Amino acid sequence: MSEVNGINGHKAGATGFQWKVGLQNSLGKYLTAETFGFKINASGVGLKKKQVWIIEQVSNEEWVYIRSHLGRYLSADRHRNVTCEAEEPTESERFVVEYSKTGRWAFKNVAHQYYLGGNDDKVTCFDKPPNDIGWWSIQLSIHPQVHLRNVNRKRYAHLANDELQCTEIVPWGADSLVIMDFVDGRYTLKSCDNRYLSREGTLQETMTEDTMFTLEIRSGALAFKDHEGRYLTSVGAQAVMKARNKMITKDELFTIEDSHPQVMFVAHNGKKVSVKQGVDVSANQDEEISDKEIFQLEYESVLNKWAVRTDGNKYWTLHPSTGIQATATDVKPGGQRKEECFFELVWQDNGLAAIKASNGMYIYNKPSGTLMGGSDAITDKEKFQIVLLNRPLVVLKGEHGFIGAKGNQYICNKTSYDIIKVESNGKGGYRLKGQNGKYWEINADSTISAEGNSASDFILEFHGQSKLAIKAPHGAYLMGYQNGDFKAVADTVDCKSLWEY
Repeated sequence: MSEVNGINGHKAGATGFQWKVGLQNSLGKYLTAETFGFKINASGVGLKKKQVWIIEQVSNEEWVYIRSHLGRYLSADRHRNVTCEAEEPTESERFVVEYSKTGRWAFKNVAHQYYLGGNDDKVTCFDKPPNDIGWWSIQLSIHPQVHLRNVNRKRYAHLANDELQCTEIVPWGADSLVIMDFVDGRYTLKSCDNRYLSREGTLQETMTEDTMFTLEIRSGALAFKDHEGRYLTSVGAQAVMKARNKMITKDELFTIEDSHPQVMFVAHNGKKVSVKQGVDVSANQDEEISDKEIFQLEYESVLNKWAVRTDGNKYWTLHPSTGIQATATDVKPGGQRKEECFFELVWQDNGLAAIKASNGMYIYNKPSGTLMGGSDAITDKEKFQIVLLNRPLVVLKGEHGFIGAKGNQYICNKTSYDIIKVESNGKGGYRLKGQNGKYWEINADSTISAEGNSASDFILEFHGQSKLAIKAPHGAYLMGYQNGDFKAVADTVDCKSLWEY
């Protein structure tokens, strides 16, 4: 899981479940923990680092702790003062969550029975949520493209038969992506083709009241409530997502998971890599792509390498005598990494990549198509085109915010995202198209035009969990600045030139 999505709903030992969120009051301002002096206010205009809070939901308890990005806990005293200085939580740092009919949240301090509320510099506690100022809208601090898994069915939502159905055992392909969009304190759920899920279970081209849902957290899972107080569930044999019941059971609970990149490998002979023939991984297919030619890349941060998963839940494994075979069911049995199941991607200037196995040798394909890990140098036969398949639409987020158009060019510090269409050029590169139907094009000053009439070819390189670097045609990487400047000027890949997708 990524640093953005991974914390939401995961279980962290004795602490219980944790949620990374922003708290937005009725005036649209976010609760903020200032970097110095442990001061708090409700004046943030967007969800950035200082506006991110971690709600710790203690296992088997009804109350939560609220922790700032500085690691300090929100607290209330008997004089109604609110502070954020505690390094360890006690009873004064415990809050009970209450939900309004409109889906907003109130936080009642357990020790003193006061409610958290306020605006600007006046954040305090009240006997009860006064009017609107004590109610908060909850925005998950996530990358919006996720997998949703129904807790009871233990299946993932995906687009099928013009519906979102919770029937996939493993989320495979672009159809299993769901886009969670925060709009005016509520969420919409969109299918991979950018249509809105309605409370009736249909998919709509436009956003309406029937496509808006509020969130509740229950034991590390999410419940989505519509404007009539009914919760999304999965109905019938096809497990269609729709709002039906006003009570929450496991049927109404969903968890969030990151979406790993799923790709196709094309060898130097133009053949697709496949496991259609069984356990052997071979570059021998030129027919239309099927699930057998789709592979999931799973990043291992300690090794800075990748495990490659098949649609049958097997992993590529280096066998010295027989080559690469999909035989491993677990790459870390008992917590111990199987070195032979991890591979390094060595990116080339033209967008192709060499794949280095655990023996230090590069993978190539024999005339029969069988992949072997036996080359000590990179030539044409060791280079593969890696085609991203499960991101026909992407949302890109950097350390300063989302990438989006402003006027006639792109910036990188927006609080809301733009949907970007990704098109492979068939040669290892990609063309990126904005919401206005215009392609990304490099300007003379290395900025990105939002009004391009001719497409520039970019290279996408996977670097770490859910992050990529974007190389422009002249060889420089796109990097972002705090003021929003977004230019292809970086020589190396670092935090300024990595984009969560």
